[in-house]
Amino acid sequence: MTNESLARAYLVKAEKRLKALAVLRDEGAHSDVVREAQELVELALKGMLRAVGVEPPKFHDVGGLLVEHRLKFAPSVREELARAAEISKRLRRERELALYGDIDFIPTEEYSAADGQRAYDEAAWVLALAQAAIRPLSR
Repeated sequence: MTNESLARAYLVKAEKRLKALAVLRDEGAHSDVVREAQELVELALKGMLRAVGVEPPKFHDVGGLLVEHRLKFAPSVREELARAAEISKRLRRERELALYGDIDFIPTEEYSAADGQRAYDEAAWVLALAQAAIRPLSR
């Protein structure tokens, strides 16, 4: 398997997750939208790294690596990498809380519809960026 084919596989997985996010959002599962949005963003960004020949590390927030390797991306993608890194960092911070909560933080009570919608919108935006970065490989 090549980096390009694995990048495309990550993209497909991220695209399917966006459909699942819409269902979770529509069901009012706001904390689940936040958690799954993080997964989508992680897959999309790791796919982008693979697409330019960078082996992604085994940690969740790879936004800094995208910025570090920005010159490997097309200019139209490159100018959006800082925002993608910010989204990744924010969602990474929410990852465990959104799933498990804490003694004083019950995810189903703490996350609002606005939180879920923001996570959905940001994940959709990152996915579109990843599509722009990865899809040209197929041509």
